[in-house]
Amino acid sequence: MLGTVSHLELLRPRTVPEALRMLRDEGPLVPLAGATDLYVLLNAGTLPGQRFLDLAPLAPLRRIAVGDGGRVVVVGALATYTQIIRSRHVRARLPTLVEAARQIGGAQIQNRGTIGGNIANGSPAGDTLPVLAVAEAVVVLRSHAGERRVPFGEFYTGYRASVRRPDELIVAVELPPLEGAQWFRKVGTRAAQAISKIVMAAVRSPGRPRIALGSVAATVVRLPRTEDALAAGASLDDAARVLGEEIRPIDDVRSTAEYRRRVSANLLRRFWAETAPARPAR
Repeated sequence: MLGTVSHLELLRPRTVPEALRMLRDEGPLVPLAGATDLYVLLNAGTLPGQRFLDLAPLAPLRRIAVGDGGRVVVVGALATYTQIIRSRHVRARLPTLVEAARQIGGAQIQNRGTIGGNIANGSPAGDTLPVLAVAEAVVVLRSHAGERRVPFGEFYTGYRASVRRPDELIVAVELPPLEGAQWFRKVGTRAAQAISKIVMAAVRSPGRPRIALGSVAATVVRLPRTEDALAAGASLDDAARVLGEEIRPIDDVRSTAEYRRRVSANLLRRFWAETAPARPAR
């Protein structure tokens, strides 16, 4: 029966060390945070496991703080989208992450969904993921044996697959300093409460722009060839042509590959136009 929970097991650690011990000794376990994705899978009868680790009691993982002498903003994995929207640190460092969080579902989802869950879920349509890609964020993983930091661009290995080991938790994401005009757009059936057909985040950094797209490949993707073309002074037509060669969209129930290619090129043009430096008055 779809949606039944009688056969599921939920472990509830009280501390982060206890959670890591459970992952090591009692796994395999599926970490559960806001459960906004897992409830969908439950109703569809496609849950990835039957034993879950409830992270809700782990309050230290909800913090958003400044670290490394003020250089890095550290967003705890259990920080909700609502926390991100309200955080002065995130607004100052990465306002496009705030914009992405505002467009994820309604208030209920924003109050429950977490940044760590969006990263762990690994959907190529995840709204925060292109933002983290262009920010060159760092994913902090912790196990009972220790901690490691993985550049966001190296985190995913395929569709909903990552380098996270079964005994590891995502405990935080680190946001380094970022220069340049930031830009974000989500294209969906409506402004929010819809899965992205296309989502783009970009930064017009000094010297070389950064551009990332979601829903055009098996994972969120940076576009280094398109970035290089713009940095070298290529025309927008040429840059859009390069972009079309870099992405690998598919036809699915939400859209077509051709639509995604066309809209991606249009978004590139809008990004470049809307972040152009103001011309000095004569």
